[in-house]
Amino acid sequence: MTTSPVADDASAEIPDFPQPRAAVCPFDPSPELRGLASWGPLTRVRSWNDSTPWVVTGHAEQKTLLSDPRLSADFSHPGFPSPVPHTGGERPSTDLSFVGMDDPEHARLRRMVSGAFTIKRVEAMRPVVREMVDDFITRMLAGPKPADLVQALALPLPSLVISELLGVPYADHEFFQTNSKVLVSAVATPEERAAAHTNLYGYLDQLVGEKLARPGDDLLSGLAQQITAGELTRREAAAMGVLLLLGGHETTANMITMGTLLLLQHPEQLARVREADDPKVIVSAVEELLRYLSVVHLGRRRTALEDIEIAGRTIRAGEGVILLGELANRDPAVFPDPDRLDIGRDARHHQAFGAGTHHCLGQPLARMELQVVYPTLFRRVPTLRMAAEVADIPFKYDAVIYGVYELPVTW
Repeated sequence: MTTSPVADDASAEIPDFPQPRAAVCPFDPSPELRGLASWGPLTRVRSWNDSTPWVVTGHAEQKTLLSDPRLSADFSHPGFPSPVPHTGGERPSTDLSFVGMDDPEHARLRRMVSGAFTIKRVEAMRPVVREMVDDFITRMLAGPKPADLVQALALPLPSLVISELLGVPYADHEFFQTNSKVLVSAVATPEERAAAHTNLYGYLDQLVGEKLARPGDDLLSGLAQQITAGELTRREAAAMGVLLLLGGHETTANMITMGTLLLLQHPEQLARVREADDPKVIVSAVEELLRYLSVVHLGRRRTALEDIEIAGRTIRAGEGVILLGELANRDPAVFPDPDRLDIGRDARHHQAFGAGTHHCLGQPLARMELQVVYPTLFRRVPTLRMAAEVADIPFKYDAVIYGVYELPVTW
């Protein structure tokens, strides 16, 4: 390549947007992706539709831009850098409630559910989640060896937690897990994604209708009350239900498996987790795993509403912007020796949950679940080990939330 990909001229020769992970380094960003950072904190890439959005690789630049109201999260902008093809002029099927909105509408809808995810509310759930983890581990230990940790613990735990919180019957977990898998696939067709979204929306709409008739003590019932009060439409409530159900189990499930696998590859770090008496050690370990793994590969995607000057570059109004957390979390200016896993590192300023008004609503819940899972699993099963070579594990290279399809373990 002879032309710098950071050129302002969108017609210049620029690289295709590379895959976030490569088979040669399943825990690290791909060499091609990391190569973008060598051009500076902002560079251009060519997307699947020949558009040339900006990619932001620097940690400081991401934090600044994610808090800048001149960047819009609205999927409907012509310059929005959609991660996957979609049909006609319709929005992509990943259009889930307030994720694709700007303030004040974004703030209005988000406020209606944010109370369920406060640190105080989430901490009150910790004893119940600990019982759930123990129960799943007990069942795994009573079953055959090797076991698939994905099906034994990683996927059912967050599915059960978010089901209890929302008021969704856990008995339907296979249905919503199957459709969620399609929505986070990078290779599903637009028609498949649209069908999966329709399935989940119809399911949540039916549940909202049931909560309107027979409210309970759960989040969907709270949304039903907002409908009755005229502050929310039923469509908005069902869309929020889809967002929370999907986001509440997919990311955490993949973090459980990837974190477990990574710790098994670093026995000295694993020992510190297993033997820790101080809860602060576990908190630190979870933050470092979130930084190191950065399992969300979709990127935070925005459109510039006005010209924005940053890092010596100009993002023009109407241009797309992709903010890649996995590169910000490996920024050596912020995290010295970033490719080294160190659970004693202060990694709290990672970008795994984003920043600004669109930071992940469920991050207190995800953190709490991970803080319970890792020490409980390794203390109860101190001899836990892989039952397959890393090279033989099916990683999710074809998904926008990275993980593994199965994780064979034994003890």
